[in-house]
Amino acid sequence: MRQDRSLLVITHLSQLLDLVTGFGGFVVPLILWLTQREQVLAMDNHGKSIMNFQISMFIYAIVCIPLILLFGVGILGLIVIGILCLVFPIINAIKASNGEEPSYPLSMEIIK
Repeated sequence: MRQDRSLLVITHLSQLLDLVTGFGGFVVPLILWLTQREQVLAMDNHGKSIMNFQISMFIYAIVCIPLILLFGVGILGLIVIGILCLVFPIINAIKASNGEEPSYPLSMEIIK
C-alpha cells in the first residue's frame, strides 16, 4: 500500500462535480474508492465516509421533497443539504491533505 494524500483530496473534491456538470459527484468518488481502496492507504475509510455522506444526503433530499408542501419546510431542508454538500467535501479534502480522518455530519453509516 502507498500513501497518496493528493488522491484522497481529489476523491473528496470530486463530489463537487455535481455543481459543475450536474452529475458525477457520486460516480467519480465511487470509482476512485473501488479501484484504489487496496492500493492507497486510508482510501477505504475515506471512500466509505464519502459514499455514506452522498447516500445520506440523497435520502434527506428525497424526504424534503414532500415536505415542500408543508409550509415550505422542504425548501429550507434542501438549502441546508446544498450547503452541506458544498462545504463538507472541501473541509474533508483539507483534512485529507493534513492526514486527518474525514468527518461528515448527519451521515448515516450505511456502508460499514
